[in-house]
Amino acid sequence: MNTSVREYDAKLDSKKRITLRGCIFEYYHVKEKEDGTILLEPRELREPFRISENTLHMMDTAVENIKDGITSDEIDLSEF
Repeated sequence: MNTSVREYDAKLDSKKRITLRGCIFEYYHVKEKEDGTILLEPRELREPFRISENTLHMMDTAVENIKDGITSDEIDLSEF
């Protein structure tokens, strides 16, 4: 279970905004519940270091081919 690192009271300003102190992330996904609870989940605009399912499948197939001895001819890179 996650434990609280910091706990403080916050107040809405005149434009109905809350200031978060010492945030690690710049973007958050907000969930407002019927009971008034607000849940903030940190977000990044892109998922870092994510490899697509198709790429993972191609890599698995390539490894299986190498283990089975199915490879192409060697390439001469000596001129580079």
